[in-house]
Amino acid sequence: MSDATPELPPSVQPPQRPKRKGIYILPNAITVSALFASFYSIVMAMDGKFEIAAIGIFAAAVLDSLDGRVARMTGASSTFGEQMDSLCDMVSFGAAPALIMYEWALKDLGRTGWIPAFVYIACAALRLARFNTNIGIVDKRFFQGLPSPAAAAMVMGLIWVMDDTGFKDAGRIPWLAVTAWIVTFFAGASMVTNAPYYSFKDVSAMKSVPFIVIVAIAMGIAVISQHPPFAIFALFCAYGLSGYAVYFYRRAKGLRTSVIATSTDEPEESGLHR
Repeated sequence: MSDATPELPPSVQPPQRPKRKGIYILPNAITVSALFASFYSIVMAMDGKFEIAAIGIFAAAVLDSLDGRVARMTGASSTFGEQMDSLCDMVSFGAAPALIMYEWALKDLGRTGWIPAFVYIACAALRLARFNTNIGIVDKRFFQGLPSPAAAAMVMGLIWVMDDTGFKDAGRIPWLAVTAWIVTFFAGASMVTNAPYYSFKDVSAMKSVPFIVIVAIAMGIAVISQHPPFAIFALFCAYGLSGYAVYFYRRAKGLRTSVIATSTDEPEESGLHR
């Protein structure tokens, strides 16, 4: 008589335990590094070291631009990584810039200073939510609204320029506090507009370019090196205005201004895609 356990029929087989998925370390480590840079910036702002705080947000932006590219190049893309990146972007380019700007210039305005700071952080959240919703239906050559890293660069660029110039107590300088109010509000509102901002995603580092392009890059580096805070701030201000320039130019020419490539099949969310 055999002691072997009889094999169960397929209909009563015990359920197979799903295989655990690991987390890709390299792209997520870069994302966490960007999160730490933004956390460090907030701490530096609380200590009154606003120039270091601004540089920290720029460092977070550089790291944010790398994690997705590294994930695609190494075949390490994942849903977890996408969600992690989005949450870290909210901290790095939404909460951190708003808090740093409030601490730098807006808190001395009383409750009036709450307005641009909250508008900025709310618009950053709305912008990221709309971006995640519109993946796959937006023309990849353009962003719908100002990207949150560029908005953060505008806000932090103002702080960096003024702190480097010697304005250490911005909240007590009326014209500078008003300028900070306007720049923060503009950057926040621009994130939720439908103005098309060029994404540079169709620029490939693997393609050959004319010799003059390399010369222009060298000249650009030389110009930026003369005064990095002002040059970077001016560059992102120009980018912040470029979306409106493209929008009104295309409207004047009777061209299509929407960056939505296809229609959505979810009518209840149609307002997100206009």
